Formats: sequence, C-alpha cells, structure tokens
Amino acid sequence: MAKAVNSSLSAAGHDRPESTIRISEIISALSYALDLTEGQPMGHSVRSCMIGMRIAAQVGLPSAEQADLYYSLLLKDAGCSSNSSRLFHILNADEIRAKRDVKTTDWTRVGWESLHYALTHVATGMPFLERMQRLFQVAATQQRDSCDLVKIRCERGAYIAKKLGFTDSVSSGIHSLDEHWNGRGYPDGLRKTDIPIFSRIANLAQTLDVFHCARGPAAAIDAVRRRSGRWFDPELVKAAASLSTNGALWTGLDGRDVIQTALLLEPEQRRMTADEDAVDNICAAFAEIIDAKSPFTYRHSNGVADAAMDIGRTFGFGARDLKLLRRAALLHDVGKLSVSNEILEKPGKLTPEEWKVVRDHPYYTFEILNRIPGFEDLAPEAAAHHEKLDGSGYWRGWNDAQLSTFSRILVVADIFDALRAKRPYRDSLPLEKVFSIMRADAPRALDLPCLEALIGVKTDSAHLVCSEPEQVHTPTPSK
Repeated sequence: MAKAVNSSLSAAGHDRPESTIRISEIISALSYALDLTEGQPMGHSVRSCMIGMRIAAQVGLPSAEQADLYYSLLLKDAGCSSNSSRLFHILNADEIRAKRDVKTTDWTRVGWESLHYALTHVATGMPFLERMQRLFQVAATQQRDSCDLVKIRCERGAYIAKKLGFTDSVSSGIHSLDEHWNGRGYPDGLRKTDIPIFSRIANLAQTLDVFHCARGPAAAIDAVRRRSGRWFDPELVKAAASLSTNGALWTGLDGRDVIQTALLLEPEQRRMTADEDAVDNICAAFAEIIDAKSPFTYRHSNGVADAAMDIGRTFGFGARDLKLLRRAALLHDVGKLSVSNEILEKPGKLTPEEWKVVRDHPYYTFEILNRIPGFEDLAPEAAAHHEKLDGSGYWRGWNDAQLSTFSRILVVADIFDALRAKRPYRDSLPLEKVFSIMRADAPRALDLPCLEALIGVKTDSAHLVCSEPEQVHTPTPSK
C-alpha cells in the first residue's frame, strides 16, 4: 500500500491561517515564474513594482489609484507565456533569450543596435542561406508580427487580471503596457495621456529595473532619458531621475527579501487577505499561464490535477487534503516557464545541454512555491513530480523512502496526462497503450497503488462511455 499522507501536508498553511495571508504575498511569489518566461532575473516584477510605486508617490498619484497600480505592476507580465510559441516560430530560435535581450534594445530605431539584435536572435541554428532567408522574412513582417505578439500578450494578461477579480483599471494598465508616448507602441498606438497612467508607469519601471540589473543605476537613468518623449512620459522620467539622484529609487532592490520590502509599499487601506476561494482562484489562473506556454501543454496542469484528484478520492482523502493536492497539481509545472519553446517543441532528441534545462525545471517549481506563505510543505511535493521510486528521476534523485503519497500521486498523474497528450515527437496515445507503458514501470519506478487507483477510475469511466445506449432517432409519423 502507499504510505499515509504526511501529517505536515494536512496542516500546510495552518501555522499561519490563510485569513492572514495577503493576496499580494501569493502573487508576488508567483510573479517569479513570469520573470523566468521573460528571461529576467527572478524578482523582476517585484522590483518593477517597487520602482513604479516610488515613482507614483513622487508624482502624487492618489492613494486609491496606487492600490490598483500595485497589482498592475505585479501582474504586468501575466500574459507573457501566451505569445512564447508564436515568437519561437517567427524567430526559429530561443524565444526566452530573445525576450531578455530585446528589453535592452531600442528596436524602434533602425541602426546597428536593431540589426545586431536580429543577427544574434533569428534562426541562429540554421544553415547560412536558410538563415538569411528567415532574416529577410522577419524584417518584412516585423511591424505586423510585433503588433500581433504584443496584442496576444496584452489581451491575455488583461484577461488573467479580470479572472483574478481585479478592477478594469488593473486590466487596462496591463493591456496597454507596451504603448509608447509617441504613439508608435502596441497594440493600439495610443499617444501621450491617452495611455493609462498605470501603463506609463509600469513600462518605465520595468525598463529601469532591466537596465539597473544589467548595467547599473546610471545606465538605467541614461536609457530612459534617451527614450523620454518617445517611449516614456517625460514627467515620469523626470520623477525617476529625481528619485535616483537622492538614492530613493533603488533602495532595497538588491536585498535578499525584496518581496517583504515590496509588501510595505502596498497601500494599507486596500490590502486584501486571501481566503480559500481566492487561493484556489490564483492557482487556477496561474495554471492557465503555465499551460499557455505551448500548444502541447494545453490544459496539462488541469489534466494532472483531475487525475490526481481521481487517485486521492480513491484513497479516501478528506476535503482538506484534496484541496492541497489540487493546488500542488495545478502549480507543479510552474518552473517549466523557465524552459524555452525551442526545447519544449523540439521534435527530435534533446542535446545534453537542453536536457539539463528540462531537468532543472522542478527546481524552479520548488524555488517559486516555497516563497508562498502556506506552501512551504507543498513546494517539495509539487517539485517531486519527476522523481521515481528507484531514484532514477529528477531533479533531486529521490527514492522510495523520500517520496510521500502526495508526490507519488503527482508522478503518476503527470505521466498519465503527458502520455495522453499530443507531443512534438508523437501523437496522443490511447488509454490502453498509456496504461501498458505505465504498468511496465510499476512498482519499480511508479507507485503501484496509485497507478491501480487511476486505472480503476479511468477504466470505469471508459466503460461508462462505451456502454451508453445508442441514441436512436425515431422519425415522426407523417400525417
């Protein structure tokens, strides 16, 4: 039989009741996953939030508006995974690296800087002639593609904000993030004060953080000054420069616990605590962000959650353990946002370097979930979804003695949903083939009671579908 559920898991979050956990704490931690997709050092969204809130206070933005700005800044990249596959297929290269480096490139001006970016990020693995052909194709459709990519990202980000229950102001702030002061941004070509103030602040704040991390504070201020009046609101740039002069703009950005520093900037009168439904809603929304990364992972997180719940119910789990199991399942692949689509959608065998990137994604799952209050016990469980009973899994190489029931369930559920789904290198597999493959690995690598529980549920469901009486249409007698 499988081991009993860890008592520490049943109490997960009980050391600190959910009623005292702020929504901002959860979203701040999960924003680290968005940073991975954008190719930024983890903490980018939180640091951008700190910079943006300081600029807002400097220009006298009303405190009621600052509360909505706070979440616009944390969630500015909520749609970032939705255009990853499209960007990869346009560039035919690592889209995470491309997203990272475009942040320090003034791509709106034709010159060596934009040319160098294209030469180093388009079709980098192709033969010379094919690469030149792809470069010309990218150049010919650059404006249209850029607008489409930003539109996909912004619309998805705005949708996520609404799904989480935030105001229209938060949603529109995210939607117009990439508009430029001179009207040459995307997706709608808004100009000057037609651009929502949240968007203007967020665009400036994220650029300041990128340059600050890459090249230091002086380079950051220089970069935004050079783009003032083109990309950025000149008054906001002046405010940022003033804060930089007295050092207030950068305070705490290099600290080890930037989340706690950022939490102090959330307007006190609008601080929201997370009840059970709010936590579940956030997990569901971020599962959508995770699965939007690639068409081959569409609904994977929900599929794993459904399979895990089938096993948990068969084992007789109580309501609390089922809730915790579902949360772990929905977020188990949050670390996969660190893997480029060049790897995720590769039809052939991965190189050793590419395989190492894949093997590291559970580590990032652990690092991100471990930052969420109340998830400290679930983090290692969710991150163990590629471990095996015989120690042959990754990333830690855990074995039978180290894997709890939660971990064993997630391993089986993850493999089941992956085999049932279409992949770049094969089509989806029928149920009988899936279970045949999995049985070959149990009980050596996979937990047999977990597998048998899943087989029982899925087989019963399949039989129910097959045994439904055929619907016969009886024609109405003619008069």
